[in-house]
Amino acid sequence: MEAYSQIILASRPKGLPEPSNFRLEPGPIPAPGDGQILLKTTYLSLDPYMRGRMNDAPSYAPPVSVGGVMEGEVVAEVVQSRHPAYRGGELVQSRIGWRTHAAVAPAEVRRVNTGANPPTTALGVLGMPGFTAYSGMKVVGQPKPGETVVVAAASGPVGSLVGQLAKLAGARAVGIAGGSAKCAYVRAQLRFDAVIDHKAPGLPHSLATACPDGIDVYFENVGGPIWDAVLPLLNRYARIPVCGLVAHYNGGALEDDAPISRTMITVLRRSLLIRGFINTEFVADHYENFLKELTPLVASKKIRYREDITEGLAAAPEAFIGMLCGRNFGKTLVHIP
Repeated sequence: MEAYSQIILASRPKGLPEPSNFRLEPGPIPAPGDGQILLKTTYLSLDPYMRGRMNDAPSYAPPVSVGGVMEGEVVAEVVQSRHPAYRGGELVQSRIGWRTHAAVAPAEVRRVNTGANPPTTALGVLGMPGFTAYSGMKVVGQPKPGETVVVAAASGPVGSLVGQLAKLAGARAVGIAGGSAKCAYVRAQLRFDAVIDHKAPGLPHSLATACPDGIDVYFENVGGPIWDAVLPLLNRYARIPVCGLVAHYNGGALEDDAPISRTMITVLRRSLLIRGFINTEFVADHYENFLKELTPLVASKKIRYREDITEGLAAAPEAFIGMLCGRNFGKTLVHIP
């Protein structure tokens, strides 16, 4: 017989989360009420933004409460429906968090729509990470033929698509990744024009060598020393979509105003466009076109992706911590059998 379990936030982390910040709790499988559907999670998405939800600090979304279920999106199977719009066996997406089952209203789900692609892509290249890359490039980056586009975490679910979209637009794609295996993947499989290992010495020099004509679009999802290497190379009117600052999520110093001052001077002198965004801002105008354009490109392998799948809900905390440390290779998912 199936069992229910969930992972809650046991305590707020200081710096990098530890396993003790999470707790696995069993319980009874919820019963759907009138008009509800019962879901069983098959895949849980782990994403860097979840680290911010663990802090009790102002943000664009409220934090997870201590004792509350960790937030997250899943692909789930409908196992029981008390609503005429859904039937057992259908696959849906929902933000039910780190849990095996949930009884939800139909408004809280949408059907998985990945065409001929695997359902896991609904959480990666055809899901929130993919749409983050697509909308940030379409609305803010707007790469043009011959321009140079740089992205860090280039082997991850957002960065990998940013570079491939740059190539489709006729731009040069320069990736930054950590370690020889990830760099080889970015170069050979994702077909970036150049890739730099940020773990190797001499990042600023290597980046300048790879970008002899400067940088026209920098898709920011890391911050830290990588931003410091990028800043001097930004061309006049360069565009910087900012969707994340993962180097600072575990307590990296944002209070040091010297780097901020240097950034602001460069913004002024070079007429830079820096636009922070949350992908949900662009859903109404761009999500339908995102699926329409990318679904066939993924199916034909013109857009490539990689997934890093861990087995079992109990393993989610370690997988999440590993992702924050860069130990993942591709989109981080947890399979819940």
